[in-house]
Amino acid sequence: MSTQGRPLLKSLTDTPAGPHAAEAAAPPAAVGGPKGAARKGVPSALRSGPHPGDGRYFIAFLHISAPRGATPTATSTCLCGRNRSAIGHRKVLALIEDHNTHRDTCPLRTRQEGRTAA
Repeated sequence: MSTQGRPLLKSLTDTPAGPHAAEAAAPPAAVGGPKGAARKGVPSALRSGPHPGDGRYFIAFLHISAPRGATPTATSTCLCGRNRSAIGHRKVLALIEDHNTHRDTCPLRTRQEGRTAA
């Protein structure tokens, strides 16, 4: 029986014949100031409290998912209790229009001032 040689594969590399010396590492860079400098440093630029709001908040949400090659889906939710969903191109487009219409007629967005109570 004959012995087969090593198979020719791309991932195998040749092994060096003998030992070789490793390259010396570069000296570390001298960066920074004295060790106590951070304790005496500049005050932080970050604010201590939350950002002040401007009085606006989210009421209605429209989430559309349309991955390439898949069926699109959409959900329309509102804090007034409205919750709709759609699957398919035509139904998603209809839901987008319905969501835009609801933005104009939502009781949370329309002002109730000046209207007479029933």
